[in-house]
Amino acid sequence: MIFETHAHYDDGKFDQDREELLGAMKEHGIGTIVNVGSDMESSRWTAEAVGRYPMMYGAVGVHPSETEGMTTEDIKELKELSQGDKIVAVGEIGLDYYWKEPDRRIQKKWFEAQMELAKDVKLPMIIHSREAAKDTYDMMKASHAEETGGVIHCYSYSREMAKNFLDMGFYIGVGGVVTFKNGRTLKETVAYVPLDRIVLETDCPYLAPEPNRGKRNSSFNLIYVARAIAEIKGISVEEVTAATEENAKKMYRMEGK
Repeated sequence: MIFETHAHYDDGKFDQDREELLGAMKEHGIGTIVNVGSDMESSRWTAEAVGRYPMMYGAVGVHPSETEGMTTEDIKELKELSQGDKIVAVGEIGLDYYWKEPDRRIQKKWFEAQMELAKDVKLPMIIHSREAAKDTYDMMKASHAEETGGVIHCYSYSREMAKNFLDMGFYIGVGGVVTFKNGRTLKETVAYVPLDRIVLETDCPYLAPEPNRGKRNSSFNLIYVARAIAEIKGISVEEVTAATEENAKKMYRMEGK
């Protein structure tokens, strides 16, 4: 079964058909979903939703673009939320320099605080890094992120940078961009990264792969991501889905679940 390592089913774009969609996952070959928090509200939603959906696990955290106004009380609440049996990671956390706001100092402050939280609660991290490769890597090194491990979500950097993250024990998250005609950098990275260090993700409702680019994304589209990886690696789609499922379970420490 396909393991979806990064989804946002709390998003309003799913309000009309969320139950129907999640109820149809198994018949579309999706065995497990990790819903990922991006702010306090979505982290609370996730911590509650994992009890309602058998195939769903969760991550709690605040996306760098949402760190303006974050407080130490939020860190305390995230710690409480992370205690749930089906919460498997802290995320998504990191740095995003694509937008000018929030100020980079604010992003760095709360990235560091949430990395410390992950170490405190002994959970892997889901790292969001956009146009901030060096600062992300430097902060992860300073925080000894290798102690928790995790994934570089929606990987967008070079294969050379990928080696740095792999050397820290992190996995590389691959989604719809690998199917894009202009996704050459990610294709090169996928060719380079060993299969046992790749996990599948959608980031849905965003980043739908070809042939559904521009439409609302869902975990149903992961088959297109798996096919693209299989083509790049010269292996079968079944090998890709089996290996990435095993990788995800290792990464999220879910063996036996």
